[in-house]
Amino acid sequence: MGVTCGAIGLRAMAMGRVRGLSSAAAAMGGSAPKQFKATLFPGDGIGPEISEAVVKILHAAKCPIEWETHIIDVRSKKPGEMLVSREALDSVLRNGWGLKGPMETPIGKGHRSLNLTLRKELALYANVRPCLSFPGVKTLYENVDVVTVRENTEGEYSGLEHVVSPGIVKSLKVITRDASMRINEFAFKYARNNGRKKVTVVHKATVMKKSDGLFLKCSREVAKNYPDIEFEELLIDNASSFLVSNPSRMDVMVMPNLYGDIISDLCAGLIGGLGLTPSCNIGENCVLAEAVHGTAPDISGKNLANPTALLFSAIMMLREMGLREQASSIESSVFRVLSEGKIRTGDLGGKSSTTEYTQAIIDNLN
Repeated sequence: MGVTCGAIGLRAMAMGRVRGLSSAAAAMGGSAPKQFKATLFPGDGIGPEISEAVVKILHAAKCPIEWETHIIDVRSKKPGEMLVSREALDSVLRNGWGLKGPMETPIGKGHRSLNLTLRKELALYANVRPCLSFPGVKTLYENVDVVTVRENTEGEYSGLEHVVSPGIVKSLKVITRDASMRINEFAFKYARNNGRKKVTVVHKATVMKKSDGLFLKCSREVAKNYPDIEFEELLIDNASSFLVSNPSRMDVMVMPNLYGDIISDLCAGLIGGLGLTPSCNIGENCVLAEAVHGTAPDISGKNLANPTALLFSAIMMLREMGLREQASSIESSVFRVLSEGKIRTGDLGGKSSTTEYTQAIIDNLN
């Protein structure tokens, strides 16, 4: 499939244009196929509710997608067992596209992270999270427009931990040249294809001289091939400070796994929280869009959940499919609904149900 990053950009969404062809469109000679098949993981807690809302909105927007649904039942799994079936994994690889609601990894010794399992098994090496201010959603910051590009397969999340002796645990941080070059190349291509001006590498090479030092070295090497993109190096502590004091200083940020996990959530807080933040995982052979917020068991089944994060993750997938018209229509509808302020869910200060919010978006489609 040869997935690229050309069509994944929330800034491009807001501007009503996307630079470059999506991978799917490029493979078809510039025109998107008439019908797509995508895998749906509804998730846990509020997952099935918001997944149903998103599927309903995409159907109303005439998105030519046939869904193949797989339920991942983690509660029935014993420690050490795979949390995701081979059948479910093969579904994403076969279809090339996936949408995942929030999922909960069972607590207890022996259970590998569900998200880590998906990223490893599907070779999803890049996580992209655009954070863009939403009209009508009041926060401490205005006109936030930043993107985090996170290496998704190694670092501290390699899952290599062991007990050295009672009371002493060793966790291995793995940084490789191949993965570092790949994610940096992705970030710079993303910046160029989406009209971004600057890429900042976020690191701690002053302390982790070998591991982060290698990542930084790869960033510098890739940057030389993109003279049109400004390149900046920032320690993670300085980057965090700049984000909360003046987020407009930042543009595209590329970083190892752990830093990306933390910084991307910090950026979500700038625009109103994880309930508004889209996320997309990119691999060589598939794309998995996902909601990165929790399962919210306290409101599960009460028709109160906000589907915006999962919906905008789906919009990222639509644009990568080449379905730009449908993506723009849905996005514009959400902006209109939130700008009017009459219909919004409880997390956004309103009293509307998931059903009412979903219907309002459908009613406002172009």
